This record gives sequence, C-alpha cells and structure tokens, in this order.
Amino acid sequence: MNIPAPAPGSASINGACPDCRRINEVLTRVGDRWSVLVIISLSEYGTLRFNELKRNLGISQRMLSLTLRELVRDGLVSRTQYPTIPPKVEYTLTAMGDSFREPVTALGIWALDNLAEIDAAREDYDAATGLEATI
Repeated sequence: MNIPAPAPGSASINGACPDCRRINEVLTRVGDRWSVLVIISLSEYGTLRFNELKRNLGISQRMLSLTLRELVRDGLVSRTQYPTIPPKVEYTLTAMGDSFREPVTALGIWALDNLAEIDAAREDYDAATGLEATI
C-alpha cells in the first residue's frame, strides 16, 4: 500500500499525513478483536441472531451490543428487527462487510498459522526477561 507522505510545507497531524489519521480511525474500529471475530462468524455462518453470535464468540452481552452497534454504524453489518414477541433481530454482512471478509479471513489464517511460533517467541521472551507479560 502506498500511503502518500504529506507535501512539504503542508499541515500534518503529529507528523502523519491526514490520510493516515483516517486510516487509523477506520482500523481502530474495524480491526479490534471483537469486530474481526464478528465479521469472521457472519462470513462463515451467514445471518445470525444476537444470542447465536454471543454463543459462537464467547463474548459478553454488553461487548457484543457495543460491537454490533458500531459495525452497523460503519455499514459493515445490517440489523433486521422483526415485529414478533419476543423481538427477533438478525445480523448479516452488508456488501461492504462482505468485501472485508477476504482481508479479515487472511488475518485469521495468519494468526492460526503462526500460533506455535508466537507461543515459542513469548516463552523465549519470558525466560530471557524473567517476566511474564500481562496483556
């Protein structure tokens, strides 16, 4: 990806180009742990109800609500509420969300492919420093 550097003499924000700031804003939202897992789950299973997502991901109700609200706001997920008792709400990927499936899936595959190497690096680091990282 070619991210243009700010033109000489142009205004920049903390030394970064304005486009970089916007990229950071988007990646902060869609690149967080739960958003990525919701996108992967919806791309794998299609339309899901709230409790199906909650069960699949092992996420708290509050965190899932916040994540879904932001994904709907960003246009990656659509929310359909049916006038039933109790209310039935379904979530599915939008066209933009579906276009995000490929890079998110690639990220997930990369994580799975590198788990053993990451675990080994962590063990080496912990042994060398005598500390266990707290994340």
